[in-house]
Amino acid sequence: MGTRLRVLLAGVGVALLAGCGADGGAPRVLNVFAAASLTDAFTAVGARFEADNPGVEVRLNSAGSSDLAQQIVNGAPADVFAAANESTMKTVADAGLVDGQPTVFATNVLQIATPPGNPKGVASFADLARPDVAVVVCAPQVPCGAATERIEQATGVALSPVSEEPDVRSVLGKVSTGDADAGLVYVTDVRSARGSVEGVSFPESDRAVNSYPIAALTDAPEPELARSFVELVTGEFGREALEDAGFGAP
Repeated sequence: MGTRLRVLLAGVGVALLAGCGADGGAPRVLNVFAAASLTDAFTAVGARFEADNPGVEVRLNSAGSSDLAQQIVNGAPADVFAAANESTMKTVADAGLVDGQPTVFATNVLQIATPPGNPKGVASFADLARPDVAVVVCAPQVPCGAATERIEQATGVALSPVSEEPDVRSVLGKVSTGDADAGLVYVTDVRSARGSVEGVSFPESDRAVNSYPIAALTDAPEPELARSFVELVTGEFGREALEDAGFGAP
């Protein structure tokens, strides 16, 4: 084979590889940062988004909203942020990182989670203050922890938790493994636990309804995809997925 032909073929190979990388190679990645309580609903929304957008991979980063907000402010490559309360979203908005106005797309309330059978007979919020009940809650800076504090203030019932967890899923884990007698999580978390815990509703939960906002971010690596994902969440499919997970309407 002549030298000139080898060079031409090599050039064609480079062009083909470049074409694969642009069209048929690695997927475009959409990084969605979402409150831990949204994990199940957003997994369903992400699967639908991938089906509607071939070649796109939705990567869901689920954690406590305050931790996610700090990651975004510190420069994490996020496209979409969905928080469990409006004050946490404000942290990101005040840093100039929100594209447009956040949209409230769901609501949630707290529920008491107990191990199956509710061994300590927890029947009310006041029961969580009993000395024989080991209760776990979210840390105060996390939306579920802030909601817990609002209920304490409204009822005058002060809790003495054995631990303060970074998100609702961590609280749920402590209860489901028997490391705690009760924990304060969202209604949606009890539903997602599918029998590994029992839920105890209490009327005072209405004193601390959490509103969930979502927004595309100004530094989004995939701004068009980010806006499309927000539209899916706030549209009919998103509302149905959220309702199925136990969220309330905004």
